[in-house]
Amino acid sequence: MAVEDAIVSFDKVMLHYGEGAPVLKNVSLSLYKRSFYFLTGASGAGKTTLMRLLYMGMKPSSGQLKIFDRDVSEISRQELFEMRQKIGVVFQDFNLLNHLTVLENVALPLKVTGESEKQRENQAKEILDWVGLGECFNAYPYVLSGGQKQRVAIARAVIIRPEILLADEPTGNVDEQIANKLMNLFYGMHKMGTCVIVATHYRQFVDTFHYNELKIENCRIIADRSISGPTGGF
Repeated sequence: MAVEDAIVSFDKVMLHYGEGAPVLKNVSLSLYKRSFYFLTGASGAGKTTLMRLLYMGMKPSSGQLKIFDRDVSEISRQELFEMRQKIGVVFQDFNLLNHLTVLENVALPLKVTGESEKQRENQAKEILDWVGLGECFNAYPYVLSGGQKQRVAIARAVIIRPEILLADEPTGNVDEQIANKLMNLFYGMHKMGTCVIVATHYRQFVDTFHYNELKIENCRIIADRSISGPTGGF
């Protein structure tokens, strides 16, 4: 894989909270366009912390992290906003807006793209139908189950067709059939060029789908499979 295809680059990155022990130390690796990565590790190993670094919700304590070829320690607030428009995020707490309908939540990221309200609505309906929530367009998040909220959050993250998709335990609240459907959605995003990073404790997916695995162990990242570029498939 060519160096210029690297979309994320860690160079001796360390991260710790205050004076505490490091959460991550001496992380050096590159993540590539059109690639799919499983991020694994024991509970509390640092998977969510790494996701926050990738979303630029925090900065490394030392070392260099580049995203879209920009050093995140040097970007302005405006650059941060613009870079985040290229990143889809599904965190475990969903972050849905309870005063907006499901349809409005999913269509919300498209407001910055300049598309008409009708176009935004049509795209949101299409992706909600795909994840099995076609009957929930006008419902509000507070009446949904955890699994339904998870699918709304995923639909909102992928609707912008991001260059990077970060999904933290995206199948944790859904049954196996829906989980497989969501994995196929992520696979489709990856095939279209998105760098997909899925944090999971669900070993069956990691063992079944032959993608790169990045395992956090003792504050370090161990590449259990090649991370030189795109791999595997369904």
